[in-house]
Amino acid sequence: MIKRIFIITTFLLGAVSTIQSQEFSKHALGLRLGDNDGFGIEVSYQLGLNSENRLEFDLGWRDERYFNAIKMAGIYQWVFNLDKGFNWYVGPGGGLIFVDYDNDTIKGDDSDAFVFIAGDIGIEYNFDIPLLISLDLRPEIAFGDNHHDDLDFDIGIGIRYQF
Repeated sequence: MIKRIFIITTFLLGAVSTIQSQEFSKHALGLRLGDNDGFGIEVSYQLGLNSENRLEFDLGWRDERYFNAIKMAGIYQWVFNLDKGFNWYVGPGGGLIFVDYDNDTIKGDDSDAFVFIAGDIGIEYNFDIPLLISLDLRPEIAFGDNHHDDLDFDIGIGIRYQF
């Protein structure tokens, strides 16, 4: 299994290294909407490091059936051009989640905190005006008590102003 993952990862990295990247703005600020279960909104900031790499920082709120949460995430992204304004991106990251439980049957305490690691893969369109829209998938593995030691798939739609 590990050998297969290594071979697939090596192939993907080799394939994407041949794709030319596109210039994008040094800064982008906006919103990312979505979640794996319920509704979440994040304020999202992207910092362009060079023409192929950037950092993304998100601070958000999650509203789910039995709890509310504040989530902070940081993602390193490699950006690859597909065609004119279309790019795709991929990268690793992680963050913190602070949870406030609404139902004591799930958790004896009223609040908790978790650390998570994440990956990110998505597609975006860079308009001629300073607007960027994106759709991404962010698999996350949280570490904490037994209730949150699992894999979640956070799907989000983003809209950002570039400057």
